[in-house]
Amino acid sequence: MKAEINIIDRILIVRLQGELDHHAVEDARNGIEQTITEGNHQKLVLSFQNIDFMDSSGLGLILGRYRTISQRGGEMALCEVGGNLRKIFELSGILKIIPVYETEAEACRALGRK
Repeated sequence: MKAEINIIDRILIVRLQGELDHHAVEDARNGIEQTITEGNHQKLVLSFQNIDFMDSSGLGLILGRYRTISQRGGEMALCEVGGNLRKIFELSGILKIIPVYETEAEACRALGRK
């Protein structure tokens, strides 16, 4: 699993790639948390375009980063969520608390307006 991290217009964008399972989550979590803290970021977009598999630890990764961003008074969005992942997000309730956008650009525009 890889996480490509970029910053565009003060929005932290994380493009996740590969399998997001309990083996990979710790490294991704640590990298994202470190970047949030060091850059004092308050807006986060997680892209799932290149995720092949995700287990429940991936849900923990999402909810933990949501908590971190919320505690900073910020906002978070998810994007490029495929059919199977969308079902998982829907069943878990994530879609009720974190907005999901079709594209990264849409997610950034939505967070940039706020």
